[in-house]
Amino acid sequence: MNWGFCICVVLLVPFIVFGILFATLREKAAVIVSGFNTIPKEERNRYDRAEIARDMRNQCFIWSAVMFAGAMLSFFISPYCSIPALIIWLVLFLRQVKFDTHKAFDKYLKQ
Repeated sequence: MNWGFCICVVLLVPFIVFGILFATLREKAAVIVSGFNTIPKEERNRYDRAEIARDMRNQCFIWSAVMFAGAMLSFFISPYCSIPALIIWLVLFLRQVKFDTHKAFDKYLKQ
């Protein structure tokens, strides 16, 4: 069994599912974004929910593309080809992590 392929496919499936979820529900899906659901409801109205959902959709699809590339390379070349895909995903993921909720969503404030 090719462990690199399996790891990438296991991560690929939820990224695609969440990407489709954000694409179909649009601004309604913004509530499932980590941190946004902890903001009080009256304050959530100050943020552009459609833009939040669009960004999350794009991130999920980019992450799924990285995992798909890692899965294909590890399937056809070597299981070790999944390691760069996992590192790339980790870097992309960590760039988006913010510990302060307001700083995380400042760019989505409505003008």
